[in-house]
Amino acid sequence: MTGSRSPRTHGPHDFTFQGLQDPSVGRLDLEALRAQDPTDLLKDIDQALVYDIPLNTTFRALKRRDGVLFHGPAGWGEFAPFWDYDAKAAAPWLAAALEAATGLGPDGTPVTLPPRQRESIDVNVTIPEVGPDDARRLILTSRANVAKVKIGRNYFLRHVPGLRPDPPRDRQEFIGRGPNIHELGRDILRLEAVRDALGPRGRIRVDLNGDWNPTTVQRLLPVIERAAGGVEYVEQPCATTEDLATLRQEIVTPIAADESIRLSNDPLAVSRLEAADIAILKVAPLGGVRRTLELASRLELPVVVSSALDTSVGLFQGLQLATVLPELDYACGLGTTVLLKRDVADPSIIPYKGVLRVSDLHVSEERLAASAAKTNLCSRWAIRMVHIIRALAERRAREAADPSKAVAGIPL
Repeated sequence: MTGSRSPRTHGPHDFTFQGLQDPSVGRLDLEALRAQDPTDLLKDIDQALVYDIPLNTTFRALKRRDGVLFHGPAGWGEFAPFWDYDAKAAAPWLAAALEAATGLGPDGTPVTLPPRQRESIDVNVTIPEVGPDDARRLILTSRANVAKVKIGRNYFLRHVPGLRPDPPRDRQEFIGRGPNIHELGRDILRLEAVRDALGPRGRIRVDLNGDWNPTTVQRLLPVIERAAGGVEYVEQPCATTEDLATLRQEIVTPIAADESIRLSNDPLAVSRLEAADIAILKVAPLGGVRRTLELASRLELPVVVSSALDTSVGLFQGLQLATVLPELDYACGLGTTVLLKRDVADPSIIPYKGVLRVSDLHVSEERLAASAAKTNLCSRWAIRMVHIIRALAERRAREAADPSKAVAGIPL
């Protein structure tokens, strides 16, 4: 991937994993994968390493984060779709990782980015569904002045197209109703702790992950805003773009769209329906820096670049996007490596006082070895990879045959 003064990824091309009894631990068999890849998507990849890293706190109902790191001629790419994504939903994540590792777009030509617009990025600290003491500690440790707080989420009652499994039938009736009184009470205590730690000048944004319907948002958002001492914006308060558009006519708090963009077959509907004030863009689920940059241009909304609970390898791609956007008026969500107990880069991409500075990515052999997945997890990823490779190849074939099939008109 080329461009004006573009930062680069570094690391040895062949890791021996010294100190591990089995040098194959953490590796995928590329020859076996290529044998099931008739379109040669992996032809330029020389390594595929599986990592498995515990989290410091439960996040997105996860206690560990795992994925695959590809190495190719352009450096490193991260492929880590969550396990509840099916092959079709995970295909953009594979495209993003291959673009990062090879520096090539879907047509095989080099990806060129615009000149860099900034040397540093303001970032928020992410506050998961933790108690008030832990929330306060995360704020004080980060020394950031912007916090994104998870609110009112019941992961097991959600259903987003493209994810699996569906919620249990006997719980369907609860979807969109919002939290019960106990959940809301915990949210309020967390928000009050965040405001106390941030002080009056700090900014708080809340993320509802599409859990509430418009009526619930209108009823409970004032409660949230009072507890937070003001809200910068509310992220994906409702599941559908249509509901966001309806809600936006009824509230004054700015709305940011996330799932309505990255999980939609028509992300431009967010702009067309005037459903949001801000676009949350995540490089991996949107198919890479090239495609996300083009989507940002077509959405014509202020952008917040966010991560998908990545290691520094994935965050590096988000950082590249954030540095080349023509305008960047909001703090980005690229400080999530602090949620991991360890990382694969040395130094890690970690903000200082709420700021990320542009630098090269240095992947560490020692840290890779410490994060290498065991054989069973590698086998699961190998099997999954076969299905996702096919899904990406099929989607690219459809889009090549009929360009109108490309989501937002941008080929994957």
